[in-house]
Amino acid sequence: MVPITVFTPTYNRVELLNRCFESMKNQTNKNFIWMIIDDGSTDNTAEVVKDWMKKCYGFEIKYFYKSNGGLHTAYNEAIKNIETELCVCIDSDDFMPEDAIERILGFWEKYGDENYAGIVGLDYNTKGEVIGDPLPAQKSINLIDLLIGKYHINNGDRKNVVRTKLYKSVAPMKSYPGEKNFNPHYMHLLISRKYDFLVMNENLCYVEYQPEGMTASILRQYRNSPRSFAEIRKLYLTFESAPLKFKIKQYIHYWSSCILAGKWCGLKNYNPLLLVISLPLGCVLAGYICMKTRK
Repeated sequence: MVPITVFTPTYNRVELLNRCFESMKNQTNKNFIWMIIDDGSTDNTAEVVKDWMKKCYGFEIKYFYKSNGGLHTAYNEAIKNIETELCVCIDSDDFMPEDAIERILGFWEKYGDENYAGIVGLDYNTKGEVIGDPLPAQKSINLIDLLIGKYHINNGDRKNVVRTKLYKSVAPMKSYPGEKNFNPHYMHLLISRKYDFLVMNENLCYVEYQPEGMTASILRQYRNSPRSFAEIRKLYLTFESAPLKFKIKQYIHYWSSCILAGKWCGLKNYNPLLLVISLPLGCVLAGYICMKTRK
């Protein structure tokens, strides 16, 4: 049985997708499936991918087309269709080192079992530099602890290889009408409530940020997808071990998202004092976002 699926969400990036494809062809271990989730592309992505599928490269290519809904809905479509034990997302503008699959499978065979959610590894930029700091030198780590700053390191981006069974247990992610920027890391954090990830301090993916990508437009995302970001803040506020500074920040962002959404976003079990204290700053943040994203 094929042990791992690499899934790639894409939207009108056929030229960049070719680089990702070349990295799949160059893998030293081809015991994987490459699943492409076309999130409503209007370029010739379908034509190019279907041409690849006619040829033999030593690995299976699967292609799924869906109407445009954003990255999180592409994750939902992928997770619904993945049948392998493990899976990993490689974005259309990213690519893998040629031995990444070989190292992932070898590492999981040696250390992996049902006590772990999967593997967390490193992303590198195209200059060959690690993004953020290396992970702590320990066998496993919880992604919630990383998020709340327990290890006092620069998180940067990480590459999460996840047991498909656990993805399916927390998917599909919610979707709000007109909102396309719900970060799929939400699912990794839900999984981390019960499981740690094995630490693999190695490069699993080369990342090249695009000017129109998610990272470069965070304020616009806040404005265009306020209910999605409110949902993320609500999850953050359930982390009991989070420090006070972290919690206050989330309350501020939560208020900002509510203001931008024009409604209370269903926060429960909140700290009344922190909620009240953070309201003025939430108003300021919402105003700042509106000012910076004016057309």
